[in-house]
Amino acid sequence: MADGVRLDRWLWAARFFKTRAQAKAAIEGGKVEIHLPAGSGSGQKPDRTTKPKVGKEISIGDRLTIQRGWSAETVTVTGLSEQRGNAAAASLLYSESLESIEARETEVARRRMERAGLTLPDRRPSKRDRRELKKLKEEQP
Repeated sequence: MADGVRLDRWLWAARFFKTRAQAKAAIEGGKVEIHLPAGSGSGQKPDRTTKPKVGKEISIGDRLTIQRGWSAETVTVTGLSEQRGNAAAASLLYSESLESIEARETEVARRRMERAGLTLPDRRPSKRDRRELKKLKEEQP
């Protein structure tokens, strides 16, 4: 296998996008970032992210942040492939960070609560708010 694979092909093979055209559009739209390791290049700051081009060659060990819908996933490339395989083979191409998994699950839980009509208030209810709530509860049988 080669040292690197084009980013759009890898995103398609790892099943982040259904088509290479969607992967290309996401990359060009700034939805994919590559985390550069500390000391790469001359004079670059550690933990810098960059918006790559579609043909960027990625290799094993690269960290990517992929924004899809409401959530962003931070993954580390663990395998390279230019061919799209089944879901089991695709899951071997990357590993998602624990922080990314936790953030995604928290976001899903928050959206689920909001859909049910439960929004967390920004602050404690004021005295006036408490009076109005009490009055509303007393009116209902």
